[in-house]
Amino acid sequence: MKMKTALTIAGSDCSGGAGIQADLKTMTVNGVYAMSAITALTAQNTTGVAGILEVTPDFLKQQIDMIFDDIRPDAVKIGMVSSSALIRVIAERLRFYHAENIVVDPVMVATSGSALMKNDAVETLIDQLLPLATLVTPNIPEAQVLSGMSIETEEEMEAAARKIGDACHCAVLVKGGHNINDANDLLYTDGKLQWFYGKRIDNPNTHGTGCTLSSAIAANLAKGYPLTQSVQKAKEYISGALAAMLDLGKGSGPMNHAFMLPQE
Repeated sequence: MKMKTALTIAGSDCSGGAGIQADLKTMTVNGVYAMSAITALTAQNTTGVAGILEVTPDFLKQQIDMIFDDIRPDAVKIGMVSSSALIRVIAERLRFYHAENIVVDPVMVATSGSALMKNDAVETLIDQLLPLATLVTPNIPEAQVLSGMSIETEEEMEAAARKIGDACHCAVLVKGGHNINDANDLLYTDGKLQWFYGKRIDNPNTHGTGCTLSSAIAANLAKGYPLTQSVQKAKEYISGALAAMLDLGKGSGPMNHAFMLPQE
């Protein structure tokens, strides 16, 4: 059986709700063979990030090379990358291998509020990585950083999406939440804007939602779905994972990534 494959390049979350762990669970449940190249180890849980230990650029390059040389991924999701040197290695290797279906989740701040990206890394991300992306998936605060605009209305979401997409030549999914259009996301692709309306699920446990959404989109792209359908299916998956109302941890807890599997 030929199974589609996906690679996540991101940081590890030892508490399992976000990062590599969320990505692997999401990709697996969404029907693709999941692989990972780890950019950093984090000591974190639902209440915050206590420490970050970055891998070296050379070791990250080795991980990516070993994956592409053996099991080529049909899609690549990029999550937490905290330094310019690591972003440059990822961009160079993805260009070298002509990687396809690249989804960039520009993880700058954790759900708990902890900063996860250094300032100079943001510039490198915009210059080196976003032009390679099929899709970038910023939340409102991240879209403000990437666009240099303040976003407080639907119109400003639309203007920011256009600005990021036109500057970086990629599709942009600006995620609602942060009190603007809570469950509604905006896709800008090929010069067109499209709103995806989601139902607001009253669940305070949202640790790892961004990681999970971008991984589900990457899994759908790997399976050959077009971008719009990949986003729609990923939104439905997130809604199900949130609606399962898993309640773990003392802070903003994780979702149930495997909500559709038997729980007995």
